[in-house]
Amino acid sequence: MEPGWLDDLREDVVSRKLDLGEVLQRVVDAATEQLSADRGTLYLVDHARRELVSRVAHLPELREIRLGLGEGVAGWVAQHGRAIRLPRAKQDSRFQPEVDARTGYTTTSLLAAPVRSEDGRVVAVAQLLNHTSGRFSAAHQAQLVSLADNMAELLALSSLGPQLVANPRHPLQVRFNHIVGDSPAMQAVYQRVDRAARTDATVLVRGESGSGKELVARAVHDNSARARAPFVVVDCGALPHHLIENELFGHERGSYTGADRAREGRVAAADGGTLFLDEVAEVPLEVQPKLLRLLQERTYFPVGATQSRDADVRFVCATHRDLEAMVKAGTFRKDLYYRMNVVEIGVPALRERGVEDVERLVDHFLFRFSADHRRRGVHLTPEARARLLAHPWPGNVRELQNCLESAVVMVDGLAIEADALPLGRSSEARTDIDFGGPLRSLKEVELAYIRHVLARCGGNRTHAAEALGIGRNTLIRKLKSE
Repeated sequence: MEPGWLDDLREDVVSRKLDLGEVLQRVVDAATEQLSADRGTLYLVDHARRELVSRVAHLPELREIRLGLGEGVAGWVAQHGRAIRLPRAKQDSRFQPEVDARTGYTTTSLLAAPVRSEDGRVVAVAQLLNHTSGRFSAAHQAQLVSLADNMAELLALSSLGPQLVANPRHPLQVRFNHIVGDSPAMQAVYQRVDRAARTDATVLVRGESGSGKELVARAVHDNSARARAPFVVVDCGALPHHLIENELFGHERGSYTGADRAREGRVAAADGGTLFLDEVAEVPLEVQPKLLRLLQERTYFPVGATQSRDADVRFVCATHRDLEAMVKAGTFRKDLYYRMNVVEIGVPALRERGVEDVERLVDHFLFRFSADHRRRGVHLTPEARARLLAHPWPGNVRELQNCLESAVVMVDGLAIEADALPLGRSSEARTDIDFGGPLRSLKEVELAYIRHVLARCGGNRTHAAEALGIGRNTLIRKLKSE
């Protein structure tokens, strides 16, 4: 590998929020080239389902490969945790010829190594096929084992990190780095991101504040042909109105008092890449015609300029405002609205995504902040987890993120209790009991709360039992006692 390759990838994972698939692809590509193999595959181990799924593969014939734990060479490595080198793959009983039969590819030599988490569990398997000289050596095996350690570090830094723990709560969910959620609402978002990323069409991302619009915008960029070019953010809501034009387009020397030198704007900074206009509804009316020209003709005038400049930029816009109402009120141009809204991606509110997404996010942030703030071992009590799942989250993912970071930092011991969560009164579970009315028995109050949590879990008794901190059979018994 080239010097510094791991530092570059680490920065991509942590800072750029690069698509996880591309990061892993670059590692597999490098391993394949370094060890003179013809093909490479990285399988992730889904312990909840007890199977392996190919996440990155030089596999044009198939979309993915799924193997049971212990099935095939990769499954054997995952189950036994040992590297394996096969100079004649087909003569080994662990080799499974079905994949070759499906792809039409002929495997001759094979090398595979386990990728381990910090606690030593196998979380992935790196596999290489067909050395160019005919077979892999012991030195090649040692090198792949070393590379597997680097792969493990990258996986731990990514949004997969909290899923690669012992006894995971949910099946593995792998899509975009740092975007967490597998609900139907989020699956719809992923599909639109995939389709939008294949083109240069302008994208409008809509959703409530704190719902994750910028992460979706980054995913569009990071999965596009412009991924290696800049992703430039302009927060139109944070800029004074009189500075927005200058910030976007820059200015010429002498264009106004104090402009003693020319300055490039954000459009120029995004050349070849993506310009993300966050809170685009805040752009003032007098600047909107210039923004329309930029989106429509891909040209613009710096302040004070007499000649236009071309813009090789892809545009992604975002807002939480009701643009249709603003058009009717005359505060937002209709032609600009239609020019922006070529591909619309609606990001659902957290309360619309279901309890399983909330729980995945809870685990994601708890893992991340316990590592960031050196509070390893910090965990939620069952009562605290139940309170988080019952909260309506008016502030969406950002509120959940801030809540958990505060709790991790401020807790004295390792157990975060329910009353230590910095939530307002809106976090109190609604039990449909009027506590100002007639007195009710404890059993009635308990049943009302159980019904409430069950409803929040979409009727899923297993998830409701986990949220309540009781066994599923106990939950069923309590419901039957109504």
